Amino acid sequence: MEKEVILQVRNLKTYFYSGDSVLRASDDLSYDVHKGECVAIIGESGSGKSVSALSVLGLIPYPPGLTIGGEILFHGENLLDYSNKQMQELRGSKISMIFQEPSTALDPVMTIGKQVSEALVLHTGIKKKEAMKKAVELLRKVKIPNPEQRVKQYPFEFSGGMQQRVMIAAAIACQPEILIADEPTTALDVTVQAQVLEQLDELRRENDMALILITHNLGVVARYADSVKIVYGGKIVESGSPYDVFENPYHPYTLGLIRAVPRLDLPKSYGLHSIEGTPPDMAKIPPQSCAFASRCKYATERCFNERPVDEEVSPGHLVACFNKDMTAEERGQLS
Repeated sequence: MEKEVILQVRNLKTYFYSGDSVLRASDDLSYDVHKGECVAIIGESGSGKSVSALSVLGLIPYPPGLTIGGEILFHGENLLDYSNKQMQELRGSKISMIFQEPSTALDPVMTIGKQVSEALVLHTGIKKKEAMKKAVELLRKVKIPNPEQRVKQYPFEFSGGMQQRVMIAAAIACQPEILIADEPTTALDVTVQAQVLEQLDELRRENDMALILITHNLGVVARYADSVKIVYGGKIVESGSPYDVFENPYHPYTLGLIRAVPRLDLPKSYGLHSIEGTPPDMAKIPPQSCAFASRCKYATERCFNERPVDEEVSPGHLVACFNKDMTAEERGQLS
């Protein structure tokens, strides 16, 4: 039985203004998150992944950024209608976020214990002494050794992987319903990446918490995600289960991402593949066009003059492309 939908992002539009220029960072983006589900959001840098996540928490800086349209429904209530006070009460308690680069996200002049316990004091009203005891337990939960001593230390005394675990501990302190992890393994070595991701997945299952995982790593998505959203030019261009998206991709951009992954099971003659062209400048591409058109070998005049809408190619598998049927031969070459 399908679990309850707890977050619905509908036609989200978050723009950044600079003089006469308008950058459409998130442009008509929509997706759902179910209770306990891991939703992976994939796309190249500048595609709008982080902006959509920050929009959910009302953390877009103004100026220059502004969410000008759409809805963000959390249990049916539109977060865009919330006051600043209501959003402050929501952040960290119901929806938490692990930001990129823990070395810059953690306050260098505050002890680890104070940073982990801060949300507990703010949202649960418990005394600082009791919150510090809970901080010790949280650090132990994320497998930081000797937490009784570690709570008294500062971020510079922790490695990158340990700092990321501290970020996770702080984010889950109030047992949120949704945890947003924005590229949580950036700048970590491969072994530590695996440990951090396993920790996040274990906590998700243990607390029946929804996890929104923003990443570039397709292998990570294939292992942990229940649902995949491919983002390009501020819009989701393909979505479905990991099997649907990786085994039977339809959008040319999704095909390009998969082909760009190095294959050890193929001869050297296969080579390394890349997506031709450069990422789009969303301040210059017309709103009524496909953002991928200039890089797409299947593009027609219609792609430059009309924006494709989502179509269901199989149950739960959605694609926004006019030429999705033309990719059949290329899909067959992936296997």
